[in-house]
Amino acid sequence: MSDDDYIYDEASGEWISATDAAAQQGASDVVEVRDAVGNLLADGDQVTLIKDLTVKGAGQTLKRGTLIKSIRLTGDSQEIDCRYEGIKGLVLRAEFVRKR
Repeated sequence: MSDDDYIYDEASGEWISATDAAAQQGASDVVEVRDAVGNLLADGDQVTLIKDLTVKGAGQTLKRGTLIKSIRLTGDSQEIDCRYEGIKGLVLRAEFVRKR
């Protein structure tokens, strides 16, 4: 696309250049994951549980205050992927963790 191309942006109701539209599209693909108190989470962060959670299929309960190291974002704004000893494939909701 050249700079002479314009695209109608339905969100703002204005005509914007194609380069601006591409930049907005790239920025909107990034998912922000926030913890229970509003801190922004990133891959590799450490989080602490703020509530006792019963893990389905593992027969185990994770207690409040448990430290989870090295989280991974899944692309969903409310889910994080992590590992904990003895539990493979653990997915936690962001509303139950706090960034450490």
